Amino acid sequence: MTSIRSFIKKIFEPDQFVTVVSGLPRSGTSMMMSALTTGGMGLIADQIRSADANNPKGYYEFERVKRLPKGDLDWLKSAQGKAVKIISALLSYLPEDYQYKVIFMERNLDEILASQQRMLERTGNQSDHPMSDEMLRQSYEDHLLEVKSWLADQDWIQTLYISYNDVLRQPVEAFTQVAHFLDQKVDPFEMVKVVDPDLYREQK
Repeated sequence: MTSIRSFIKKIFEPDQFVTVVSGLPRSGTSMMMSALTTGGMGLIADQIRSADANNPKGYYEFERVKRLPKGDLDWLKSAQGKAVKIISALLSYLPEDYQYKVIFMERNLDEILASQQRMLERTGNQSDHPMSDEMLRQSYEDHLLEVKSWLADQDWIQTLYISYNDVLRQPVEAFTQVAHFLDQKVDPFEMVKVVDPDLYREQK
């Protein structure tokens, strides 16, 4: 059920939306953030987490996003007209005070699991009691069902699902979808410039 405040904002301020890039870890969210800024959109991000071997082009994260569950919401006002990366587990903490367009990145789960394993190996952060791939896959599948159902029920949030695999294989088509979804606020042909097939390291 849409709040009265959200309904009024949707009518009188249709262009004032926050672009949210979301998805599972290692699903291509950083690449999409890079593409959006290259395409002409401002970002809400900081430099606290710098680029490394796992994300050579940067993470484009904003530390305050982690405090959404604690009610740290003031920064969202300045996020209107810009893009911010929010992991899928935190989407439900977004307040109805704003309109959102969520670009939800999807990726082959085998590739996500392989990418995460490679990331742990590079950083040396292997757990003493790691979950099996089967358990982690089931956990991700359950989470995706839950978050997609939640997004479908929020009429103050519009969602576009974009395949990371499709972006790398057909970037013009994928970014043209994104540009249309964002009311042509980005240039899809500029966005294509960020696609680097050499970083597609866990193909399935």
